[in-house]
Amino acid sequence: MASFALNNIYNNILTTTGLSTNTRFDTHKKDELKHIYKSIVNQTKDSPLYLFDDSDETKEYAVSLKESARQLKNTISELSNDYSSNLLDKKTASSSDESVVTAKYIGSGEATDGAPSFDIEVKNLARGQENIGRAIPNGDTSLEPDTYSFDIHVNDTDYEFQFVVDEGDNAADIQDKLSRLINRSNIGIKADLIEEDGTTALRLTGTNTGRREDGSLSFLVSDDTTSKRSGAVSYFGLSNVAVEPENAHFLINGNEREAFSNSFTVDRTYELTLLSPSSEGESVHIGIMADIESLAENVNSLVGGYNDFIRRAAEFSANYNKATKFNRELTSLASYYESSLSGLGLSFNEDKSLSVDQDSLKAALQSDETGENRAPLQQFANALLNKTRKISLNPMDYVDKTVVEYKNPGHSFPNPYTTSMYTGMLFNYFC
Repeated sequence: MASFALNNIYNNILTTTGLSTNTRFDTHKKDELKHIYKSIVNQTKDSPLYLFDDSDETKEYAVSLKESARQLKNTISELSNDYSSNLLDKKTASSSDESVVTAKYIGSGEATDGAPSFDIEVKNLARGQENIGRAIPNGDTSLEPDTYSFDIHVNDTDYEFQFVVDEGDNAADIQDKLSRLINRSNIGIKADLIEEDGTTALRLTGTNTGRREDGSLSFLVSDDTTSKRSGAVSYFGLSNVAVEPENAHFLINGNEREAFSNSFTVDRTYELTLLSPSSEGESVHIGIMADIESLAENVNSLVGGYNDFIRRAAEFSANYNKATKFNRELTSLASYYESSLSGLGLSFNEDKSLSVDQDSLKAALQSDETGENRAPLQQFANALLNKTRKISLNPMDYVDKTVVEYKNPGHSFPNPYTTSMYTGMLFNYFC
């Protein structure tokens, strides 16, 4: 029950705050997990026993602060090459028209000198299958009361859906029931309702784009051999294919290519995302930015991630009036780096967010032949990374609490079974 209650609280907060995105940095090697475990154990060795305020505001603040810190940590981690220990040295891909194609460099830093540049012309985007049913008057009750079922064949698997029509149920009510039933099944099909002029139609959209390798449709809806009463598929028109799935088609340096998705990799060097077809006869150039341009882009990404963190933290703090420690640490961090970053065109605002003077930033980077002027950027990024690790490890350090008992000085010992309260994800009455 404790685990179930915790998951509900955690998932609800992530859903309402939009913090549930995951990246490759959210998976860890065995030695990384051991390091986190040892850090928690060492922390509990000397930490006193606290009594936490278990209000909803405290729970939301702790979880939101932890997840915001995780997102900022991932943003900073994205700005360095895998082989390098230096932050902000990630090479950046460029696209001459980001309204058509966006590009991300995914190769190693050592391979950038030989990274290919190319032109891409987008013919059409990949799209998923879409079935649109009959537009039925909302008050229609011509589907007889009974237990009905139908089958959806998707990803080489058949799923049967059963539903009951009671006396007096109208078409709109039944379609709403089917929409929720299909969405809850999580089989790779999204259902929604199209309402127009007093009628409702059920729309089924495949979440995967592109045609299958054998050229067949992404999914099929039928009740020919279903276990309960048939007739629902024809009544609602669930098998009516309005949009067939299609692969993305494009030209790279004049050579025809296609992909199942609008996001794909090229030569293990670039990750491209197609956003719209190109104008007739026009192409988009993809390549690597110059070192100064890449560094400036990394700085802008760092500032953007930091400002998002500040903005979310301000929202959380507004609902939790005991965030004094967190606010104090942010103020101290801004004060410490304010003068050193100002020489690079970065300035702190009253709300502790950062502004960037792009001209001053590029001028400072271009005149920095030895790399000495970039040191404050590295130090600031490292300070933020350390801060996010600290918050992620123990967000409960930033909430209001009362000391109940201190450890015996010189005779304390690690107790891994008490770590849950210090990770900030459990409160005493869950246990």
